[in-house]
Amino acid sequence: MDLQISVFLLFILFTAGHSLSCYECNGLTGSCAGQTVKTCPSGSSKCMSLTAITQGAEISVKVKIKDCAPACQNGSMNFGISTLTSSCCDTDQCNLQDAPDHSNVPNGKKCYSIDLKNRTNTVSCSGTEDRCIKATGTLGGQSVVVKGCASKSICDATTPVPNVQDISCCEGNLCNGAQSVSQSFLFLCCSLLSYFLLH
Repeated sequence: MDLQISVFLLFILFTAGHSLSCYECNGLTGSCAGQTVKTCPSGSSKCMSLTAITQGAEISVKVKIKDCAPACQNGSMNFGISTLTSSCCDTDQCNLQDAPDHSNVPNGKKCYSIDLKNRTNTVSCSGTEDRCIKATGTLGGQSVVVKGCASKSICDATTPVPNVQDISCCEGNLCNGAQSVSQSFLFLCCSLLSYFLLH
């Protein structure tokens, strides 16, 4: 009996001191070629990899990010000119592979989106995006709204997003409302992006 207790206590000592390690990269130029390994801080239980792409008439940006996270969801979002995919795992250095680029294969679902000029459009959802999403926040007293497609896993996340007062998802085609509100598209997308990086 004493041997079993001793082995159990040794196991606890060795595992309690183990911290998760993940690849880290801030590929603001679209590449994680210089990624490094980092020991995650206390409270981080996931390794994440994220790919975000924004394309419009005057803008084209691809960002790849890897890091530790306290929580994370596998899935994707599509806001029309901006897409985001994330992949998460929970073992040491499991985020070696980049999150995939957004799928361009439509799945038949359609949702409303708002472009940079505050015009309402529709976007074809793809891959696992089986929900329409609407997120609302404020910036300098001005209402900020983004709309688009999202995976169920992202909609089911319960952690609040900084600077965002309301996130709602629905299942029907074009169920996220056609009316638009004065908005700053990139601001709210950045808040949603920070959610995936920090939560």
